[in-house]
Amino acid sequence: MRRVQIYRWQIPMDAGVVLRERRLKTRDGLFVHLQDAGQEGWGEISPLPGFSQESLEEATVAALAWAKAWQAGADPQLPGMPSADFGLSCALAELHNTLPQAANYRAAMLCTGDPDELVVALAAMPGEKVAKIKVGLYEAVRDGMVVNLLLEALPDLRLRLDANRAWTPLKAQQFAKYVNPAYRDRIAFLEEPCKTRADSRDFALNTGIAIAWDESLRDVDFVFEAQEGVRAVIVKPTLTGSLEKVQAQVATAKALGLEVVISSSLESSLGLTQLARIAGWLTPESIPGLDTLNLMQTQLLRRWPNCLLPCQDVDVLEPLL
Repeated sequence: MRRVQIYRWQIPMDAGVVLRERRLKTRDGLFVHLQDAGQEGWGEISPLPGFSQESLEEATVAALAWAKAWQAGADPQLPGMPSADFGLSCALAELHNTLPQAANYRAAMLCTGDPDELVVALAAMPGEKVAKIKVGLYEAVRDGMVVNLLLEALPDLRLRLDANRAWTPLKAQQFAKYVNPAYRDRIAFLEEPCKTRADSRDFALNTGIAIAWDESLRDVDFVFEAQEGVRAVIVKPTLTGSLEKVQAQVATAKALGLEVVISSSLESSLGLTQLARIAGWLTPESIPGLDTLNLMQTQLLRRWPNCLLPCQDVDVLEPLL
């Protein structure tokens, strides 16, 4: 007999988390728990404010309607909202044992804070040194100087940068001016430097700094294609949709020779562990972008390996069914 429960949760965030000029005090979302024939599956539905096309309230209404139909014995279509489709498809995949358990828990370290302290922390990082820096939050010149400092101090470091379309072409050029040309090939990629794809591509061609598409994957006119200067695509399943759609995007990008990085949309520890499993399954050759738990104050239900944050159980969640 089918049983289903949807829970609402809220996680306090660290004070400094800002998304598109908006401070995020809490991360809010849903868990869906499916049970059938002695099997169970969990999924997370957590639209990202400022990035998801649907609100949490809209996703909640859609998920509750889907859950009631599923519990009654139907096999309803997914709602068509990316975050809801992703969470529900993960719960179904766990229920049917089609989401592999093996996970890629490697993470590109998310760098924040004092550059001198970052040098020490990165120098102590074991194995392959891959780190990520958000740029575009401060002056472009400052960003360029920080990136140059880290690459100069750590010859075995590769950096992933993310500008979230923050720069005009002039600002992007100011950034590049302060990065030694000899170090630019150790910038693995710079995500979406400019407000338009054309300006971002021009930046890559003019500077030799490879770029990656992230937000562009959600543009209605976006087409996957091999382009000079474009090295990678960033797939964020919460913003993409069902596991089937994630698989299709990964396969299409790989066929074009692009690197694919599975990346977080600030999911809870439960969602992050599922993203690590998806990365281990679909992109085992790439280090995923999942180093976001340090922005939160607790874990929920499932622990991330070696994370020291407390982990709260199901009894702290608000049941909605």
